[in-house]
Amino acid sequence: MGKKERIILIVLDSVGVGALPDAYKYNDEGSNTLGNIAKVLGGLNLPNLEKMGLGNIIPIQGIKPQISPIANYGKMAEVSAGKGSTSGHWEIMGLHILEPFPTYPDGFPVEIMNKFHKSIGRETLGNYPASGTEIIKILGDEHIKTNKPIVYTSADSVFQIAAHEEVIPIKELYEICRKAREILTGEHAVSRVIARPFSGKKGKFIRTKRRKDFSLEPIKNTLLDYLKEKGGEVLAVGKISDIFVGRGITKKFTTKNNLDGIRKIIKLINNNMGDMIFANLIDFDMLYGHRNNPEGYANALIKFDENIPEILDSMKNSDILFITADHGCDPTTPSTDHSREYVLLLVYGKNIKSGVNLGIRKSFADVGKTISEILNIKADIKGKSFAKLISK
Repeated sequence: MGKKERIILIVLDSVGVGALPDAYKYNDEGSNTLGNIAKVLGGLNLPNLEKMGLGNIIPIQGIKPQISPIANYGKMAEVSAGKGSTSGHWEIMGLHILEPFPTYPDGFPVEIMNKFHKSIGRETLGNYPASGTEIIKILGDEHIKTNKPIVYTSADSVFQIAAHEEVIPIKELYEICRKAREILTGEHAVSRVIARPFSGKKGKFIRTKRRKDFSLEPIKNTLLDYLKEKGGEVLAVGKISDIFVGRGITKKFTTKNNLDGIRKIIKLINNNMGDMIFANLIDFDMLYGHRNNPEGYANALIKFDENIPEILDSMKNSDILFITADHGCDPTTPSTDHSREYVLLLVYGKNIKSGVNLGIRKSFADVGKTISEILNIKADIKGKSFAKLISK
């Protein structure tokens, strides 16, 4: 590999820091996930992120800018079209998607649904944009009576299939999703097909932990592919492996929630595993952003902040930590969908500089390009490295 550094990359799913200049194209003017949560709640208390320089990125009520932050800080713009998890993560790893993935504000066309029904041997319910928690309240009882899966979408490019685990067993639901993924190609190649299992009784339906994403395969190599080809060990925590369809991943670790993800990250660091630990913490987005719950979102941020000292203490001298996000999902706006935002960027290491203002990066891909330079990996990917700015 040529260098001894190890990368720890944590994506705080949906922690945006203000609307991008083109947010008006997505009806996201005024979105600012982190800033608006702080404003609505009268301030945030995140002392460890504050020390790292979070308050130096944008004004955040309750978070003070630091004269000498312990990390380097900045924010990043998204070049790729859209505001989805797939395009966001792919761009972080050096891939720009300039044509947006298709979305279906009026539901999926008849020809697609007919193919899907024929493939799975049954009809479906729904087929319109909806909140996942709301649609199972509305259609859950009918689903149980008819055995018909519930199909729905959102403003994001997703084909979501909800099913009660006692009606359609989880393995069967996953197979149904695989069939949908095979159908949704070409002009209808949505970024993700998502299995959304749930349980419970009428009026008390709850989504279970066995969600599974069936993503498109990246259209060209990302940093992960180049790193693995050079013999690097890439450890994926959370939904990372699903987003990249296993491409460039040497081992994956599923997670139940943010705290479980954090514990797994710390364990991998302590065990000195991997050349790159790539993690996604999904609760911010899935449980709180999409449900317009700023209080829950803030509490999740607090829990992450409380674990930062252990993450930093567990790091070896040659480890470098990147904390960023893949898009926004402002819970204070009427929309329950992702928002087109800048994302935070914090970079910490015991053997790199601290307190460097990395400015406004023109692409999420700057992270991937920087990592490729740090690890001495020749990678044909997008982005501009800031490795020299942080190296001593």
